[in-house]
Amino acid sequence: MSTALPSGITGTGTGGNSLEVDLNEQFDKADMAWVAVSGALVWIMVPGIGLLYSGLARKKHALSLLWASMMVACLVSFQWFFWGYSLAFASDASCFLGTMKNFSLKEVLGAPSPSSTLIPEIDFVFFQGMFACVTGILMLGGAAERARLGPMMVFLFCWITIVYCPIAEWTWNANGWLYTLGALDFAGGGPVHQTSGYGALVYALICGKRKDPITQRGLPKYRPHSVTSVVLGTVFLWFGWFGFNGGSTGNATIRSYYANVNTNLAAACGGLAWMFVDYFRCGKKWTTVGMCSGAIAGLVGITPGAGFVPVYFAVPIGVVTAVACNFGVDLKELLHIDDGMDVFALHGIGGFVGSVLTGLFAADYVAATDGATVINGGWINHFYKQLGYQLAACTSIFLWSTIVTAILLLTFNRIPFLKIRLDEEEEEAGTDAAQIGEFTYQESEMYITEPIRSTQEHDPETIKAADTSSQTPDIGSGDEANDEKREK
Repeated sequence: MSTALPSGITGTGTGGNSLEVDLNEQFDKADMAWVAVSGALVWIMVPGIGLLYSGLARKKHALSLLWASMMVACLVSFQWFFWGYSLAFASDASCFLGTMKNFSLKEVLGAPSPSSTLIPEIDFVFFQGMFACVTGILMLGGAAERARLGPMMVFLFCWITIVYCPIAEWTWNANGWLYTLGALDFAGGGPVHQTSGYGALVYALICGKRKDPITQRGLPKYRPHSVTSVVLGTVFLWFGWFGFNGGSTGNATIRSYYANVNTNLAAACGGLAWMFVDYFRCGKKWTTVGMCSGAIAGLVGITPGAGFVPVYFAVPIGVVTAVACNFGVDLKELLHIDDGMDVFALHGIGGFVGSVLTGLFAADYVAATDGATVINGGWINHFYKQLGYQLAACTSIFLWSTIVTAILLLTFNRIPFLKIRLDEEEEEAGTDAAQIGEFTYQESEMYITEPIRSTQEHDPETIKAADTSSQTPDIGSGDEANDEKREK
């Protein structure tokens, strides 16, 4: 009869020889199951973001955003296997970046995970890989309706490698400099939300504004083509967030479920707060999109502190984050950056606010409910330096995300076959017609002999014919006079 390795003893890099010992006996089965289920819940957020973005977009671009969400699930999953996990979580990492120790998941099997000795490393790989996927699809929203899809894939692979992986390593790897500094980030307020929000802002800036024949000044404004998709995407996100935050303890303890109560309460309060603010800012209407946006803002705000803050602080975190993000939407008008999906406002600003509030409200007794975590707490524990640590993390993430993303995109634009933006004729036809050749809604019989290529000359009449079903009915500016002109 074989004997299992004692808990915490790895034997070899893989945790032992599975032909000689039962690698499962050193782990808690409930913890393993909870983290695996949480990873599956996080995966459902990826198509959820696709549905959200698709609903907010115009009809002629809607399928491209659903396509992008599934492309992210495929591409980033491969990148995470290839070298992403090793760059973020290799045990011999420096303070800045991991190594190739676990290249192509070499020696990843049954050793205790970096987050908990109660689950195997392969379980942890699956869970953390879903975070990388969510970050990727969030960031791509910055170029919605005007990005070429081929260069987008190449850019995303590079961006996850040199922007997301280092920041994840700083924050969550035991050797990372933010981790050793003492910055608190329970489930990704920095690596996921701030990183994607700042990356999306730069992507939108370098892509430029969408072409709008009516709006001569300011930014183009379009009504969501499907509020139903917006609601459904929000449902997927809210549901998946219970795995996103709840699984981040790495075990099935009281802290996991405490984090889920915080998550639900902050989302609810965020949805109410944004809707009430919009009631007074948007002609006394109870906006559905506003309520969904507020719920997402609340979820973003609670993410860095879900496993650190007492439950009664989830209310002000949800409310303050939603109000800040609501007014943060106006920043794109001041900056003249066409972030049509408001990724920066919701995730960049929301992640920053949530991180700061974590520094104020983190409590040592909440973190200790998993039976192992010890922190100094935040201001409510009179540990005032914690706010400085949080600001240091936010500042470093902002600088790295914006500068490296800008360098990547400007480099791509100098390479002809990696030009990031659609031609004007393609954009007018719609990404779906120009880049995919399929449509979200097939309203009439269409025949497209071949996809429209960005590197070829285009026949405007052909493009116009291909776009018959997606021209003006879904476009709105919010101004009745302009809308009437569009109808004509």
